[in-house]
Amino acid sequence: MKLTKVIWLFLIIIALGLAIGTTSDQVLNRLKLGLDLQGGFEVLYKVEPINKYDDIDEDVLKNTISALNNRVNVLGVSEPNIQAEGSDRIRVQLAGVKDQASARRMLSTEAHLTFRDINDQLMLDGSEIESAKLSFDQFNKPIVSIKLKDPNKFKDITSDLSNNVYPNNILAIWLDYEDGLNFKEEQQKPKQKQRIISAPQVKETLSDDNVIIEGDFTLKEANELASMLNAGSLPVKLSEIYSQSVGAHFGDDALSKTILAGIIGISLVFLFMVGYYGISGLISTFTLCAYIYMILLIFDWMNGVLTLPGIAALILGVGMAVDANIITFERMKDELAVGKSLENAFRAGTRRAFITILDANLTTILVGLVLFTFGTSGVKGFATMLIISILISFLTAVWGSRILLGLLLKSNILKGKVLILGVALKRLEILNVRASQYVTNSKRKLDFVKYRKFFYSISLLVFSIGIFSFILNGLNLGIDFTSGTRVEVISDNTMDTNRLKTEFRNLNYDPDITISGKKDNIGVAVIKGDINQSEVEKIKDTFKSEYGSEPNVNVVSPIVGNELVKNAIKAIIVASFGIVIYLTIRYELSFALTAVVALFHDALLTIFVFSFLQVEVNLYFIAAVLTIIGYSINDTIVTFDRIKEHLREVKLINSVQELQSIVNISLQQTLSRSINTVLTVLMTAFALYIFGSESISGFSLALLIGLIAGTYSSLFIASQLWFDIKSMKLKKGNIVFYKEKEKYDTDKPLV
Repeated sequence: MKLTKVIWLFLIIIALGLAIGTTSDQVLNRLKLGLDLQGGFEVLYKVEPINKYDDIDEDVLKNTISALNNRVNVLGVSEPNIQAEGSDRIRVQLAGVKDQASARRMLSTEAHLTFRDINDQLMLDGSEIESAKLSFDQFNKPIVSIKLKDPNKFKDITSDLSNNVYPNNILAIWLDYEDGLNFKEEQQKPKQKQRIISAPQVKETLSDDNVIIEGDFTLKEANELASMLNAGSLPVKLSEIYSQSVGAHFGDDALSKTILAGIIGISLVFLFMVGYYGISGLISTFTLCAYIYMILLIFDWMNGVLTLPGIAALILGVGMAVDANIITFERMKDELAVGKSLENAFRAGTRRAFITILDANLTTILVGLVLFTFGTSGVKGFATMLIISILISFLTAVWGSRILLGLLLKSNILKGKVLILGVALKRLEILNVRASQYVTNSKRKLDFVKYRKFFYSISLLVFSIGIFSFILNGLNLGIDFTSGTRVEVISDNTMDTNRLKTEFRNLNYDPDITISGKKDNIGVAVIKGDINQSEVEKIKDTFKSEYGSEPNVNVVSPIVGNELVKNAIKAIIVASFGIVIYLTIRYELSFALTAVVALFHDALLTIFVFSFLQVEVNLYFIAAVLTIIGYSINDTIVTFDRIKEHLREVKLINSVQELQSIVNISLQQTLSRSINTVLTVLMTAFALYIFGSESISGFSLALLIGLIAGTYSSLFIASQLWFDIKSMKLKKGNIVFYKEKEKYDTDKPLV
């Protein structure tokens, strides 16, 4: 029997190791990278009818998306992402596109070709065109050759015009004509701004079904026009209300930095687990490797796009996933402390830990769903990875570790307990399980409840400073919430602020400029108001020629900025209500209310610190705040679950002293878990902040602040508030009653 367990143990380890080792390269190579990791652009269009009396319905959106896909196919962009959002918007994401300017022109141009006389009367429209192709005239100049569906119609038009004298014999060929435009004014505009692409004189009747458009085109312009005409005109008008353009250099830099941060953060977690928990920690690192591999594999199966926030979620997920192992190991330690054998401690510890892990992770999944529902594309990528991480951690960190550790114990290879739990077992101190026994224990540890007013005072003091800072300085809101244009210019050397200001003034802009980056080599300019596509291209061309790499340009209209604020508020409210409902069902209303108070404590503290430091608040800050809420409730639930367990053991609470004992011993028994978990998550968050991309530095800083605040509130605020609520009920003569707890010591096999 023991030999069989040993064989199974090694077979599982070898099989998983071979699977990971032989296929991981293929999985990584197949993963699609988002535009923030390989460059590209993202545009959110508002869809408007060409005729103001028409409606935008589902069919119109589908037809528009189909037309956009046809145009993207012409560009040769692999894996474009074009999706409808709501009832009148379409989001386009093109990662890795080489010529962003041409791509954006091809996407947004309606490509409504019309033939009009000098008085702007419609003679022929694009519906008569069968196909278009790039050709060359006798002087080898690029032209566009159009084949008409009905050559007789064109014959009649040219016959009429040929009888007129110049300029009345001109047939103007318009691209995207709009009411109010006229031929004479259009001819006065610079060539790049004209809607008239050609204006030939008709001197004779033309009966051929091929029409030649000569417009002094470059080869690229002629090819683009032919491609757009073949792809078909758009059935609507598209107006940009949000755009993000990422240079390839920025993408490569962000990818390399974030991967380095991930390697450092995850390595620190692995070293800590092995160093503190010994053999069991080694097993957890093996299952964590499987966890990372499975997440990437599933993301590949989902055909998902890996973004910068997604990688951040994966790295943070390692720190959070190891929490399941820490809870289990600490529960085993508690069971050993009351004299149980190693096998019985494993059995009872894993079963007791499971429901705690389940409650904690379900609330975090709830937060992830809220983020996915209310977030934009980058936040959705973060939320998707967060949800997948939690689900996979159940397979690896919960079931995987349990199976491997159970096989190891059953095989009896290791006889010494210290080898199983390492330093954690050496540092074991006996804690009486029953609160009634704890009351008479002379060796009391830190009395968390007794000094609760001191902890409340600390929070109130910090909050007072934070409120004062918030009133005085407010938040340094980025363009995600205020609207405007953000330009990030990267230099090989330290950025010269005066030079950058001069270069923007030469372009007729007077932006606010700050310097960022680990080497102060990134200049960030914020321009009030959103700018149009041609202005974006001019900015990009100017700074690319000056600094050698294309800048990032992010344009947010007031419409999107206002919606982001509303969605952020909705997300926090919905997440809070969801947590209250879940905890009320699983525990009771008093637990739920105090947990939410602790959550707002953590979220507000993070906001106040950002106000005090005047760090920019952008879209990812909201994702960070909601992640903090998910983490904080995770930490609080672990303590609440232990309180609930002790209440079931005591069954009847007759005094405030006994209630105080229950809260104290619960906090003491979960203290190691709280400290160890926050250390592992802080390792990954700190690595992201120090070594990761500047694009998510604010996100990482918010997580660092929130994680510390969350641990503080879980240890010193949440349980103490619950104690105060219950104490008031006890003083009124109410008694807390819980049913008998479930028995965990059974003769069921370990695995």
